[in-house]
Order: sequence, then structure tokens, then C-alpha cells
Amino acid sequence: MNIIFIVLMLGIIVFVHEFGHFIFAKLNHIQVNEFSIGMGPAIMKFHRGDTEYSVRALPIGGYCLMEDNSDDPTNKKAFNNRPVLARLSVALAGPFFNFILAFILSIFVCHFTYIDPPTLTTVVENSAAEEAGIQEGDTITRLNNDRIYTFRELQLFTMVSDPTEPIEVEYERGGKRYTTTVKLKKDAETGSYLFGIIAQPQDSKGILDDLEFSLYEVRLQIKTTIYSVKMLISGKLGKDSLMGPVGIGNMMNTVIEDTKENSTKDTVVLNVLLSIVDFTMLISANLGVMNLLPLPALDGGRIMFILIEGISGKPVPREKVALVNAVGFALLMILMIFVFFNDIGNVLK
Repeated sequence: MNIIFIVLMLGIIVFVHEFGHFIFAKLNHIQVNEFSIGMGPAIMKFHRGDTEYSVRALPIGGYCLMEDNSDDPTNKKAFNNRPVLARLSVALAGPFFNFILAFILSIFVCHFTYIDPPTLTTVVENSAAEEAGIQEGDTITRLNNDRIYTFRELQLFTMVSDPTEPIEVEYERGGKRYTTTVKLKKDAETGSYLFGIIAQPQDSKGILDDLEFSLYEVRLQIKTTIYSVKMLISGKLGKDSLMGPVGIGNMMNTVIEDTKENSTKDTVVLNVLLSIVDFTMLISANLGVMNLLPLPALDGGRIMFILIEGISGKPVPREKVALVNAVGFALLMILMIFVFFNDIGNVLK
């Protein structure tokens, strides 16, 4: 059953991504030769207009195959012959739809679990926060001019920043805003640098809270992904932090099993579903960001070439685009193979 959930989760995320490309291709009068739900051998096919719609055997996403013949400038339905803004909107639509999916799923998570505003319920005695004048009931609003909307954003900030550097903290108390400087304290037992503050999660007060904190949740996941990419490039994160479908599936399986163990018979179904929804939200936001990276074979690579054309007023020569994409695709395949075996190694540990 866990395997079914995992396959469906990954399939839905990829399908929504491709559906975004499909909708915007249609809106911009770009011919879609085939739109497929699933991969592999076709179970069912039918034509409507100039598009073949298919349902395929493997429920692992889908694809949107657009007409891409730039050798014929008279074919106004070909992707490469459409205006720059039309092509840009189609390329951006896939990641954008992943963010929309993450937002919709976040609404359910916030409604049925909790929201976490950065309003402090505890300030540890003799902690760095207390020495800086921060009190229980204060709401943290900025850290070094970085706007904070949730307590987990504060935790993310302290994880990725230099803990030895002072932090300029803006907080709200009684409707007024104050600024102080916090110097984190090193814990003698763990060696970790601590703020000394706690903010207990709260129940949502209704749909407005659900919508507001769903936006904050998507924002947090986007920031987390961007920080992770930066740390991978800088070497602060090792190869074990890279995960492909196998690693994601293994992590989701762990999440499901842990949820089952920590739930009662009356709550296990709801808790498992919420865990799956939460994990799907996280991966969808992650996929949206990763696809925007300016790398060949990703949406970001296509967006990069379109932007170059828009700025320069002329398209990048097709043979150069093909060469860059071929090299990029080969490197991406090598990376995928590496990630696959890395995932297998982590699973077998």
C-alpha cells in the first residue's frame, strides 16, 4: 500500500507540472501533438482537435509533446515560431503549477494540523534571547532584515547562517516594533548555538489563517530548496543529501511508517493521509524550484535561451542550443545514474 501511495504521489506531481505546460500551450495557440497521463505502453488513446490524448500503463506522471519544428517558419503553431512571451509563459507554467499544487495541499495541512507563527511562548532563562531583552509573547518579524513569517523560518535561518555572528532581530510587542542584537550561546553538552526561544504551534482559526499560512508554507519550502542548492554547490552538504525517486520513496515510506506507529486506531488513517499530503506538498515545491534552475534539459534552461532571445532581439542559433542541450542532457543522465546508486546505497545502509 505504501508503494501505491508513493507512486501516485510522484505521478500526481509530474502530471500537474506537465498539465501546466499543456494549458498554457493551448492558450498560446501552440500545437500539442500528444498529452499523456502516465508513461509506458498506451492503454487508451483518442484524438480531439490536433492533439492525441492517451492514458498509459505506468502511473508515473505524464508528458506534453509540443510541435517544435522551427525549420518551417510558416508553421505558426510550432513552439519555436511563437512570440517570446508566449514561449516564456509555457516554460514557466510547469513550475508555476507545482507551486499552485503545493499551495492547495498546504491549505489542508494547515487546516487539519497547525500553523506556526513566530510568536514566542517560552524564552529560556539566561538564554541569548533573554539577555537581548526578548520576552514571552513577542513576535519575531525580521532576522538581519530577512522577513520572518513562521517559527520554522527562524529555525531555517539559524541553521544556514554563521552561528558565531550576531543577529539583528526585529520583534513586535504590544503593537510596536523593536530591534535588538542577539549573540547565540553555545550549548556545553551538544555544541549547538542556541537562541533560547520556543513557539508552540497553534490551531488555525479558520480559512483566512489556512490561506495565509499556506502561502508562508510554500515560501518556506522554496527558501529551503534554494538554501539546499547553495549548500550543495558550496560543499556544505554532502552527496547523501541528493535524492532521486528511490530516495524520495524511501523517505516517504519512513514517514508513513512513523506516522502509523505514533497514531491511534481512530486517527491513523487521517494522520497517514495528512503525512502523504504534506510530503507531496514539499516535493512539489522542491520540483518547481529545481526546474527553474538555468540548466539544459530543464525548464530553466529553455527559459534562459528564451530570455537571451528577448533581450538580444534574435534567437540563439539552433545548432548551439542543440549542442548545449545535448551536453546538458548527457550530464543530467550521469547525475541521475549517480543519484540512483546513491539512493540504493542509502537505502541499504
